[in-house]
Amino acid sequence: MDVFNIIALLGGLAFFLYGMHMLSSSLERTAGARLEHTIQRMTSNQAVGLILGAGITIAIQSSSALTVMLVGMVNSGIMHAADTFSLIMGGNIGTTLTAWITSLAGLESDSTILRLLKPENFSLLFAFIGSLMIMFCKKQKQKDLGEVLIGFAVLMYGMKIMSDSMKPLQEIPEFSQFLNLFRNPIVGVLVGTIFTGLIQSSAASVAILQALSLTGVLTWGMALPIVMGQNIGTCATAMLASIGVSREARRVPVLHVLIKILGTVIFLIIVYGLDAIFKFPIMDHAINPVGIAVSHTIFNVLNTFILMPFKNQIMALVKKIVPVKETQPVFTPLDPHLLQVPPVAVSEAMNLTRRMADVAQDSLSSALSLLDNYD
Repeated sequence: MDVFNIIALLGGLAFFLYGMHMLSSSLERTAGARLEHTIQRMTSNQAVGLILGAGITIAIQSSSALTVMLVGMVNSGIMHAADTFSLIMGGNIGTTLTAWITSLAGLESDSTILRLLKPENFSLLFAFIGSLMIMFCKKQKQKDLGEVLIGFAVLMYGMKIMSDSMKPLQEIPEFSQFLNLFRNPIVGVLVGTIFTGLIQSSAASVAILQALSLTGVLTWGMALPIVMGQNIGTCATAMLASIGVSREARRVPVLHVLIKILGTVIFLIIVYGLDAIFKFPIMDHAINPVGIAVSHTIFNVLNTFILMPFKNQIMALVKKIVPVKETQPVFTPLDPHLLQVPPVAVSEAMNLTRRMADVAQDSLSSALSLLDNYD
């Protein structure tokens, strides 16, 4: 592996991150202002909130964006931290879709139909259709959809560049020896957490791991703790968004991190405890992109259904970590974090304008009442 492979890896990561940002922001615009009202109406039921959280994350392709939006909504007084529990759980499930899409990069076949399923092939067609929509469509929603298609194509092209740049690694014995460090699950979790926290994208981090798995040197035993760490590292964006917000809003990212840490501890105990007893042969077998997508999905789905019944206990722990004085502000301004999702920000600005009008009307009525009943 030479300097050109490193440059290609960094360039592929840049394409992937930019494509993810373009895809996410375009999907947010197409979601429309109904998003906020839908969230407010449907969080009372945990099952509905779970489905809604998964649906929103699939739609905007970012669990971090969902959590940041929830921080803004709690900080604005639209909802309470406890109302976000099922949405965050659903978001954890929804974020696994990206890993399944990028896993298609490892698809190998002589069949024309199966080859068309490889992202590097069909994403080029998406890019062509998207560019035509941006150039010739007049409606903004159609142009946004075109940007969605181009963003997806750029994302997949970045995945291909990363995969190609990592192929020489399988010929380097020192790299295989270095990967043996990840057989220690604690090291794997820490590496996954730190790396994902730095690039602030679990989708990109998982995609890099999938690209690395194509070299054939990564085993299940090495990959599983890294995947768990990646799920913790994805909370970094929400933790940064909690700076300068109310203590109630600060509970949202703390809740997100706590869910991931509890899930990681549970899975480490179960998986490596059983492996110590039964010595699973699969732990030494090479893992492929589909295997990483499977482990990513199983972790988040089982973690959700294990922890969902313990909502009250988890929220009680969050309240102890971030105590809040139970005082309700008279008026809460628009939270700046909502500006990251413009349709929601516009909708909430309209709600606040109505509330300001109500306050002004009440003030005027109180003032006029003094003409007859001076005090």
